[in-house]
Amino acid sequence: MAAENVAAGHGPTAGEYIVHHLTFLQNKQPSNVVDFSVFNWDSLFWSILLGAVTCLLLWKAARKATSGVPGRFQAAVEILVEMVDSQAKGIVHNATSRKFVAPMALTVFIWIFLMNAMDLLPVDLIPYVWERIYGAAGGDPHHAYMRVVPTADLSITMGLSLGVLLTCLFYNIKIKGAGGWAHELFTAPFGSHPLLWPFNFLMQMIEFVAKTVSHGMRLFGNMYAGELIFLLIAMMGGAFALTGTGIGLAIGHVIAGFVWAAFHLIIITLQAFVFMMLTLVYIGQAHDAH
Repeated sequence: MAAENVAAGHGPTAGEYIVHHLTFLQNKQPSNVVDFSVFNWDSLFWSILLGAVTCLLLWKAARKATSGVPGRFQAAVEILVEMVDSQAKGIVHNATSRKFVAPMALTVFIWIFLMNAMDLLPVDLIPYVWERIYGAAGGDPHHAYMRVVPTADLSITMGLSLGVLLTCLFYNIKIKGAGGWAHELFTAPFGSHPLLWPFNFLMQMIEFVAKTVSHGMRLFGNMYAGELIFLLIAMMGGAFALTGTGIGLAIGHVIAGFVWAAFHLIIITLQAFVFMMLTLVYIGQAHDAH
């Protein structure tokens, strides 16, 4: 979009630039009512692609694992495996469950890290390539939307947290039995008196909903904020390129971009770790009797 405006002798306003970059590539225009038939194709594409990359990396590490002196790649994967396994042992005390939960947590950590890391790419790089492809296919480049950070999409992060919720429900039933879990729903946390059953059940439902919503919203909020800051930094460079407003602005754009990228590298790692740890905590709670 920016290239066409420059060719016409003017650039997009700050609002137009941000709105364009924050608009999803969807199968149809969303309506004012809840419509579950609207899909964000860009978020789905990048999340599925990075999920496949995650599985490929782990498969490659397992396939090339050796008992001798490990290479750098194997050593890095082994460090991650040991870290996740030690966390899982401290939270999920059922050894049988850990055979599934620990690899799942490792996969979640790497997958979310890769999705978060898409924020480190130049904000105009992939959208510009997509504009060229979309325009060559006969589409209007001004409507060539492409967001590349899946975790900055609330539907993706809430989908991940919903998956964790379903896993927790599965282990609640598997470990406690259907009857045992139903008993817990109506007798915890206030007691087993029949008059307290409605309040216990309500509190249990509120807890499940609150954990699921906060789990997805925490990741989304941090990544969405990071994406906005990268867009604001990019506009500093755009202002210099379009108006020639001071060499200091261009230098500030480069310095700010580097500093924020370095700081954001810590954020994307921390957010992946926090999401993984909360996954382990919630599944561990599903194993505990109340």
